[in-house]
Amino acid sequence: MESLEQKYNKLKNILLDMGSILAAYSGGVDSALLAKVAHDVLGDRMLAVTACSPTYPKREYRYATRLACELGINRLTIYSSELDCEEFASNPPERCYYCKQELFGKLKQLAAEKNIAWVADGSNKSDEGDFRPGMDCAREMGVRSPLREAGLTKHDIRKLSKQLGLTGWNKPASACLSSRFPYGERITKEKLKMIEQAEEYLWDMGISQVRVRHHGNTAKIEIPPNELASLLNNDIREKLIDKFKQIGYTYITLDLEGYRSGSMNEVLEKGSKTPDFS
Repeated sequence: MESLEQKYNKLKNILLDMGSILAAYSGGVDSALLAKVAHDVLGDRMLAVTACSPTYPKREYRYATRLACELGINRLTIYSSELDCEEFASNPPERCYYCKQELFGKLKQLAAEKNIAWVADGSNKSDEGDFRPGMDCAREMGVRSPLREAGLTKHDIRKLSKQLGLTGWNKPASACLSSRFPYGERITKEKLKMIEQAEEYLWDMGISQVRVRHHGNTAKIEIPPNELASLLNNDIREKLIDKFKQIGYTYITLDLEGYRSGSMNEVLEKGSKTPDFS
């Protein structure tokens, strides 16, 4: 079994061999490590690109901007239009495929314009094995995943990020806001805004991990099980209810199972491969 140091060296060699890359950069722990190491190895031959759309929380964009400045990496912002794609907006289980098709198409065009050899994403070894339509799209479009190619798992990435001094090495997992909808419920800008406002309220309360699942006019709150009690204080509960109703929800529920990645996949047929959109 390769050591973390061996995987790190392998990653650097992969990046050197690639020559130049345009890295999809969201500010999450995976894409941040990729951007950091690629910048260290390739310098100005690495360009990090953040794609903004209504599915990307403004909180995450602000964080990604601060981190990019801290790391001193070259970075651009573009705007993606996945909501204009009917296959995405209608919200099938393969939704992520169509999102990545839109994103990678724009990134590949930008890379060609800037004479950059490769487009790369932050997928890692831990992503293998599940049904992940976005990874299928990446393979089809020739997008590289250097972290995965180097054999780095999610645990490795956090450990290496900490060793390299990256601020967000222990940052909670994030996912685009479209992952908050049950499959088949249409995704719209208005609904995405409701989710973002509701989650922002909970983040500002100091909750360590937050998902607000959108079921029509019902908000289903998922937070870590050990923090459930924090929302049951009468004063806090009443303020939360008032806020969510101002946002537009009629019913507000608390999921007693707590936060768990991919909970929207639980309705799919058991035993089938299921997408994990977190």
